[in-house]
Amino acid sequence: MDQIKHTYVEVNGLKLHVAEIGSDSSPAVVFLHGFPEIWYTWRHQMIAVANAGFRAIAPDYRGYGLSDIPRQPDKTSFVDLVSDYICISSR
Repeated sequence: MDQIKHTYVEVNGLKLHVAEIGSDSSPAVVFLHGFPEIWYTWRHQMIAVANAGFRAIAPDYRGYGLSDIPRQPDKTSFVDLVSDYICISSR
């Protein structure tokens, strides 16, 4: 699992943790964890997907794992999460 790299992406005023593996030029597969889990849930699948020639991306939701907690977590909506992942996936 040491081949999985960890970065942070500034998205919508928050620093979100992203785990990824695979070539940047490969098609991406985005893994979204459940509640109250973190990216680590997908670690084995990420390696398998990367070995199959894809780029695997697994972010921590805002307020989970190593990602920043929003100022008003109770006001986070599904639209906020979608916006976060559009930004993460398009970088």
